[in-house]
Amino acid sequence: MAENAAGLLERVRDELRGDGGANRLVPSIARGEAPPATLKVLAAEEHRIVRSDWRAFLTLAAQSTEPAQREFFAAVAGGEGLALGKLSDFAAACGLTPDDVAAHRPLPGCQAYPSYVARLALDGNPHDALLAILANFAEWGGYCAAIAAALREHYDFDDAGCAFFDFFAEPAPELDALGLRALDQVLATGWEPSGALPAALLLHSYELMFWNTLADLP
Repeated sequence: MAENAAGLLERVRDELRGDGGANRLVPSIARGEAPPATLKVLAAEEHRIVRSDWRAFLTLAAQSTEPAQREFFAAVAGGEGLALGKLSDFAAACGLTPDDVAAHRPLPGCQAYPSYVARLALDGNPHDALLAILANFAEWGGYCAAIAAALREHYDFDDAGCAFFDFFAEPAPELDALGLRALDQVLATGWEPSGALPAALLLHSYELMFWNTLADLP
């Protein structure tokens, strides 16, 4: 019997978990050990990432051939747009002005992730992009939940300063269901998912590179 979306997604996530590597920054933030200067860089880097991902997801929506696939990418793009305003509050809580954020020199290790998402959109293969992005979503939400809790406990951030991470940490069952429906529709076209596994693995590696680049800041 052909593999359904839920089974495929779980199989790919298992492969990502077995791929090795660990996020060293989030546990440091969770313990309150990451310096405030690192949080500032996190805020400035995320500003570039969110703007880039917003455009990439809109491009993927335009390329999508299946209705649920278009709806999923459009919904995720809309979330990035909402998150951008909340990110400004996080930057302000870190002590950054808009001019500070604009003047920040981006770190290659942090910007590899959004560059690869943009590459997936440029390649014009929204089916592979869908699986890669869905496979990596779960870890991102967990990271955001841990950071939001730590910002309140260890760094005295208020709700506005934590809202960016709260937004992504909040369970989104409707979006999850839409993603699975989109993946099922894509599978029904006869698309072969094995070609998407390298994309999922690369995206996972680039996300770890983002966090660990920040963890290694002096």
